[in-house]
Amino acid sequence: MLNDPKNYSESIKPFQPEVPYLMNCVKAFLVGGLISLIGQLIQTFYVHFFHFSNQEAGNPTVATLILIASLLTGFGIYDKIARVAGAGSIVPVTGFANSITSAALEHKNEGIVLGIATNLFSLAGEVIVFGVVSAAVLGMIRLFIEQIF
Repeated sequence: MLNDPKNYSESIKPFQPEVPYLMNCVKAFLVGGLISLIGQLIQTFYVHFFHFSNQEAGNPTVATLILIASLLTGFGIYDKIARVAGAGSIVPVTGFANSITSAALEHKNEGIVLGIATNLFSLAGEVIVFGVVSAAVLGMIRLFIEQIF
């Protein structure tokens, strides 16, 4: 009976802390929305001051968000934001920049090439391969659908 997973789950339940699901959702929503708002403000800045169209301002906006998230990760600020925000801090662009930068920083004592560069692209490689393969598959599906209709 001691090794029974159901019995074990019931026996440890009184010792587990209550998880504030609603408050966690609110924090994630607010911080994720704030990050998105900052991205929108950056895009508006590029549109108004550099006279880009909304579409042209997309690339420099993403690059700026990546730079900001990487700097915040390097200074240890992004981790503090993530502790408060939880899932709200993994907005795709900034969360990806944080994960790549933190992986590189963990191995900086191994040197620039074997430590930082190797681990910087260890996570990025998988994401890029998945993105390229899924884009190719979706492109073929779209081409197939257009040929039918």
